[in-house]
Amino acid sequence: MADWYRLGTKAELLTRAPCAIKIERHRIAVFLYNGRLTAISDICNHKGGPLSEGRLNGEFVTCPWHAWEYSVVTGKGPEGYDEEQVPVYALEERADGVYVQIPPIAPRKLVKHKPSHLLEEHPKAAGAPCRVLGISTTGMDDTNPRFSTSDALLDHAMARAGELEADTQLLKLRALRFRTCEGNYSKASHACTWPCAITERDPDDQLTAVYEGLVHWADVVLISTPIRWGSPSSLYYKMAEPAARTTFRPSPEA
Repeated sequence: MADWYRLGTKAELLTRAPCAIKIERHRIAVFLYNGRLTAISDICNHKGGPLSEGRLNGEFVTCPWHAWEYSVVTGKGPEGYDEEQVPVYALEERADGVYVQIPPIAPRKLVKHKPSHLLEEHPKAAGAPCRVLGISTTGMDDTNPRFSTSDALLDHAMARAGELEADTQLLKLRALRFRTCEGNYSKASHACTWPCAITERDPDDQLTAVYEGLVHWADVVLISTPIRWGSPSSLYYKMAEPAARTTFRPSPEA
């Protein structure tokens, strides 16, 4: 059975829109489009981003987390993606205000997407040697051949790990091709996911090796970074219980 809930006066909603309103378990995003109020779910199909905080372009709102788009009228994605849909709510203007109908008049429709990047577990047998992952972040390469002290320190540390019979792996970020983080974690921790939004859009993105090494392979991680002006060396090591949401970016030598 449908129930109607008062959202406020039309004047109030026109002042607030776009906005999010929670009624029972429903998070509803209210928008103003072509002079009329519309209501869809505030929860993006992708990773649950807040659609009410997105940018409105015509009838489509862009999720602020990962840029998925939905019509604020039909709840559907743009052409080519219109099999996806977020719930749509009916609004009714009455003498004492604007009311929303619950449940929604159009349901959520999810399309299962095959991940473009698959991770492997890399199980470790009992008694296997310690795994040491080295990550070099220097920008020095064959085109910029100046001696890298941070790389030299890392090479020394990795050689010593090998002498101690550790299983070693070295990753040089300058040799991998991936874009720097868009800052989703700083906006909302739930927005930073794996595969990340960048990697999902680019099947050739090479961040996978870094992520697999940190999360599924290493026991110890050694990260070497250049010494920067005004800061001590960033070379450090730590026992690896790596966070799932970790992004590194190469930085030029000081």
